Amino acid sequence: MSEAGEWWTPLAAPGLLLVLAVLATTGNAVLDARSAGRPVTLATAVRPLLGVPRALAAQPRRLPTPDVLLWRAGAVTVPVAAVLSTLVIPVGSHVAADLSVGVVWFNAMEVLTWAGLWLAGWGPDSVFSLIGGYRFLALGLAYELPLMFALISTATGAQSLRVNDIADAQHGLWYAVWMPVAFVVYLAGVLAFSFLGPFAYPAGRDLAGGVLAEASGVDRLLLQAGRWLWLASGAAMAVPLFLGGGAGPGLPGWVWSLVKTLLVLGLLVWVMRRVPVARADRYVEFAWVVLIPLTIAQTLVPALVVLAR
Repeated sequence: MSEAGEWWTPLAAPGLLLVLAVLATTGNAVLDARSAGRPVTLATAVRPLLGVPRALAAQPRRLPTPDVLLWRAGAVTVPVAAVLSTLVIPVGSHVAADLSVGVVWFNAMEVLTWAGLWLAGWGPDSVFSLIGGYRFLALGLAYELPLMFALISTATGAQSLRVNDIADAQHGLWYAVWMPVAFVVYLAGVLAFSFLGPFAYPAGRDLAGGVLAEASGVDRLLLQAGRWLWLASGAAMAVPLFLGGGAGPGLPGWVWSLVKTLLVLGLLVWVMRRVPVARADRYVEFAWVVLIPLTIAQTLVPALVVLAR
């Protein structure tokens, strides 16, 4: 079922994910400063990180009738699921757990975020956070089905659910080239389960922050960290699924994996700032009418290629 990596990989994978998430956060802060016409300095870049000590020291907000257990469980689940998803993501030839069902594991961790974010919205017993949680559930199926078909496309092309096998199967031609619909839908799915950019509807400003409305202190820090950890994890997973993994000339495989991950992560940060928040009803209609038929058709392409071979 699985093959364990080197002893240090289970420790290195979360550490690398944290570094990528910090880079994405600081990059977004720099772009915020440029958009506002403020000077870009080192203080600008590290400003999001300065709030971490304050959040750790802050007292949690007290509400009349919260379900504290569910609230805390939801806040913890989002970042923990993001970290667990990295166990099957290879960096070059290094991977913490080379599961034979690695793609299923990654998707299962992403689905676990559904439960975590909904619990984080339900637990405070507050209108705004509850609506934010239900918004995520409303969008969930509409982005999850296209995302699943995108993942199935790559697994079908490689005839394997092992992430390393999918990366190796792209020798000579990346899946992003001949599965462009799956690649774009996957990137949209990354933004969706990170509830960022056009999919920030569950944490909308019209709901005073939605699922984040009542979160404070460590709870808010965990949820915010979970968003960026998932963005980094999704960017890293795009490399073996669609960009040939660590394949590349001249440099070690782990270097190529990191370079490609940073490029995808930069693209996601740029897109989330450029595309406005999508209304749930319009996106759901677009997903069922357009995206799902497109991704099903995309899945047929590698299936027919495999049959022809």
